[in-house]
Amino acid sequence: METESQLARLGLFDARVPRYTSYPTAPQFTDTVGSLQFRQWVGAIKPGSRVSLYLHVPFCRRLCWFCACRTQGTSSEAPVIAYVETLKAELQHLKALLPQGVTLSRLHWGGGTPTLMPAAQMRALAAAVFDAVPLGKDAEFSVEIDPNEIDAERLDALAEAGMNRASIGVQDFDPEIQQIIGRDQSYETTRDAVEMIRARGVTSLNADILFGLPYQTRARLSDSVQKLLSLSPDRVALYGYAHVPWMARRQQMIPSDSLPRPEERLALFEAAQELFTWDGYDEIGIDHFARPSDGLAVAAKNGTLRRNFQGYTDDTSEVLIGLGASSISKFPQGYAQMNPATSGWTKAVRAGEFAVTRGHAFKGEDRLRARIIEALMCDFAVSSAALVRDFGTDAVALQALFAPVAEAFAPFVVLDRNGLSIPPAGRALTRMIATRFDQYAMAKTGHSSAI
Repeated sequence: METESQLARLGLFDARVPRYTSYPTAPQFTDTVGSLQFRQWVGAIKPGSRVSLYLHVPFCRRLCWFCACRTQGTSSEAPVIAYVETLKAELQHLKALLPQGVTLSRLHWGGGTPTLMPAAQMRALAAAVFDAVPLGKDAEFSVEIDPNEIDAERLDALAEAGMNRASIGVQDFDPEIQQIIGRDQSYETTRDAVEMIRARGVTSLNADILFGLPYQTRARLSDSVQKLLSLSPDRVALYGYAHVPWMARRQQMIPSDSLPRPEERLALFEAAQELFTWDGYDEIGIDHFARPSDGLAVAAKNGTLRRNFQGYTDDTSEVLIGLGASSISKFPQGYAQMNPATSGWTKAVRAGEFAVTRGHAFKGEDRLRARIIEALMCDFAVSSAALVRDFGTDAVALQALFAPVAEAFAPFVVLDRNGLSIPPAGRALTRMIATRFDQYAMAKTGHSSAI
C-alpha cells in the first residue's frame, strides 16, 4: 500500500501519456513531409541492406467497439479485393525506387483483419511483395489472424507463402465482457485456430490480451489468462484498454461507468503479470511477456530490444516501410504516414504516386531523445556512455538532463555515473518518466491512461 500511495502521489492514476511507439509521437506529425521526402528516403537506403515492411489492411467483417484502430467494416469481399489490387500497385512503385539488393528482415500484415482476404488474394499479395523485395535469410513473416475469420484454405495460402509467425487477438474470454466490447470469440474458436496454425508448421505464436475492460475483475481476467496460457503462446502483449471515445466514436457503445478505476487497472495488470511469470514467461518492457527461448526475450537479455508501431520487437533494421492506408514508415531521416482515408490513398496510388500526407523529419535533439525514451521503455535504463558514444553528446549535459527527472520521481528513478535507471517498483511510471524527455507539447486528452 505504501508503494501505491507513492505512485498516486506522483500522479500515476490521473495521468494520460503517450505509449511511445515512436518519438516524436504521431500527433506531432505535420504536412511538412510528403511523397517527395518519402521517395528520397527510400532512395537513400543502403544497397544490399535489410528493411522491414508493414502492410495495412483496414477492413473488418465487424467493428469491435473497444478498438481504436483505423478500420472499416465490410460485408463483402469486393472492397478487400480492390484494396489488394491497389496495394500490389503500391508495391510496384516501391520496387522501382528501392536500391539494388535490399531484402526483408521482417514482413508483417496487420489491420484491420488481413485474414479477411480470400486465399487467392493472399497468394497474389505475397507474390507481389516478394517480387518487390524478397525475404532475406532468417526473415520473419507474421500475420494478424482473427480466429473468427480464418479457415484451412486461407491458412494453407499463408503457410505456403512463408508465414512463420502468427498473431492472434484474444482481448478477453469472458462472454459478458466480449458482448459489451463487441467481440464474440469463444475459447474453443481460438483454440481451434491455434491448432490449425500449428498443424501447418507455424510454431511461433503471439497473442494480445487486454486489462482494464468493462466489468473486468481479477478473477475474470485470471480465468482468461489461464485459458490463454493453455494455448502456450510464445509471446503475449498485455495491453491496457485505452478508452478514448472522443477519438474512436465506436467506443461510445461502452459505458464509461463500467470501466475499472486506475487503481483497479493496476491490480488487474499485476494479477495477470503474476500468472505469466509463474508460468515461466520473461517480462519484456512494460507490457509484454515471452518464453525465454523467444527472440523477444533473447533481445531483452542482450540489450537489442527495440520499440516500433507494433510494440516491442527484436528487429534491428533501421528502416520500416509502411504501405497501405494510414500506415507509417520510419527512416533514419524521420517518419512518413500514408493518407488515413482509403479513398485518398487509393487515388494517389492509382495516379502513380505515394499517398504520404504527413510525417516528421528529425531535427535538433530528436534522435537523442528518441533513444533515451526507447531505452527507458525497453530496458528501464539509459546508459550515459552509450549516448556519448552514439550521439557525441556531453556527459555533463546528460547529467544535467537526467537530474531533474531523478529528483521528480524519487525514489523510483536512480541516477548514478552510469546513467538513469528505473527499479522494478517504479516501472509502472515508465511512460510518465519518458514524457520528461519529450520536447513536444502533449494534449492530455489525446493519450491513454498511464496505467
